[in-house]
Formats: sequence, C-alpha cells, structure tokens
Amino acid sequence: MSESSPHGAHIYRSPAGARAIRAWCEQRISGWPSLRSLPELATALGPTRAFRAPGGDATPVLVLSGTNFNSATSVDTARIIARDRPVILVDLPGQPGLSVGVRPRSDRAAAYGAWFDEVLPLLTARPVTVLTHSLGSAVALAAKPSPLVHAVVMVGPAGLTSAAKTSELMRATLPWMIGPRDDKSTRLLNFMSGPSYAAPGTHPFAPWMTLVGRHCRTSLAPGPLPLECLRPWENTPVVVATGSDDAFYSPARLHGPARRFLDADVVVMEGAGHLAMNEQPERVAELLRSVD
Repeated sequence: MSESSPHGAHIYRSPAGARAIRAWCEQRISGWPSLRSLPELATALGPTRAFRAPGGDATPVLVLSGTNFNSATSVDTARIIARDRPVILVDLPGQPGLSVGVRPRSDRAAAYGAWFDEVLPLLTARPVTVLTHSLGSAVALAAKPSPLVHAVVMVGPAGLTSAAKTSELMRATLPWMIGPRDDKSTRLLNFMSGPSYAAPGTHPFAPWMTLVGRHCRTSLAPGPLPLECLRPWENTPVVVATGSDDAFYSPARLHGPARRFLDADVVVMEGAGHLAMNEQPERVAELLRSVD
C-alpha cells in the first residue's frame, strides 16, 4: 500500500492492518442483525460505507462519528436510538472503519463538507436529524444546510472552537501511540470518559483503540471552522451538547462559540466525558426527541 493517492494519505500502516480494522468492524456490526449494509457509495473522497436499521416513527437520524470512531463503535448507542426512529450510520472516509482509508489531501474541512453534501441525498429522501460527535460535527457544519436536514444534534462538537490540549492528555496519549496495548488504551479512554463511565478494569473500547494505535496513523482534532461555514446554520434547529467532564470541549469552552455562531445554549450531560455519545445513549435519545 502506497503512502499517498490522488485523494491524500493512507491511514493504515499496512494492508494487514487495514484488514484487522475492517474485520473488527464487520464482526461488531454483524452482532446487530437489524443493521443492514447499504450499497457502497462512490464519492469524490472514495468508497463510502453506510448502514441502516429500522426503528420507531420519529424523524430518522443520521450519525456522523468522531475521530477514530465509526458505525461499528456506535452500535450500542444506535440500538437505543432505534427504539424511537430509523438509524443511518455512515463511516467517514479517512477514519478507521469500512469506508476508504485515505484522508483528504488538503483543506479537509471543505473536502468533508462537500462529501456530506454529496452523500446526504444518496442516504435519505426524507429529512433527517443529523447526530454528530466531535469530528463528525465539523463535517456537518462544513456542509451546506439542506431541506434534508431537519435538525443537527452535536455532542462534544469540534468545529466551533479548538480542542483543549493539556499535559494530562499527552501523558495518556503518548504511551498509547508508542506502544499500544489494552492497558494504555484504557488509560487514554478513561481520560476521554466521564467519572461515571471510567472503570478500574479494561475499558470496553480498549481492544478497538489498541487496534487503531497499532495499525493506523491517527489524525488530530480539526480547528475552528471559518465563520462562513457556521452562519448559514442559524436557521436550522441545532442542539449543542457536551459532557460536564469533556476534556476537549468543556461546557465553558463551547458556551461562547455556540451562542455567538449558532444562537444555541450548551446542554450539559452531567457525569459524561468526551465519549458522551457512548457513555449516555439514553440521554442522547432524549436530545433527539427534543428536536422532533
């Protein structure tokens, strides 16, 4: 596998590593028989995989995950959301998962925004609520508002402000990057989780993060989006939520940008961290009901 392509840099260190990542994802998705794979989408960023599960009668939801997360890691949350509504999961190109493992070469925000503009009408013919986490929020906000977007619910969103960087983050991240194994992955994930979710044993996603550390070239959190990306969303219902203990996008860090750019208050998910989407799926389902 070459280091680059016409689209950008490969995220996988080897073909074997790409197979290991994809096998983990396929196995986890197969554990929910109702979650059906959709035909692969040909996009400007490369092949894109998406999945659909039936659900209740409420407005369907389309989920965009954050850095190093994807449809497979969203299965448990999606099961709970599907009690109310159909769920569409889509893997971002250039992130570990089942879409193309190549990142956009340059101006990633614009490239991802154009990608979402392209795939949205391929995934739904009726309006959906777009549920985003971290990087997924920046992707949605970089796209153009559409009649197919009923509302946007963002959890721990990137794109409104820069992520906090601390010495504690470096102490948790560097050992995982240098020699990933489950105990180091657990330390990193516990740093990313709230106190009510972090546990003394192995974190539920530690095996996944160990695979990512071994086989992928991870990406950094995106910076703030330009004002011209954010202003058009003022006329779309937007919920900005974050964990009370989100180490990257704290309530205090998001409050000003959310109010200034989106005219939105910040909903605080008490006891949750940056992985609030996975930590508090019932609370996420409530946020979705609030925009129905």
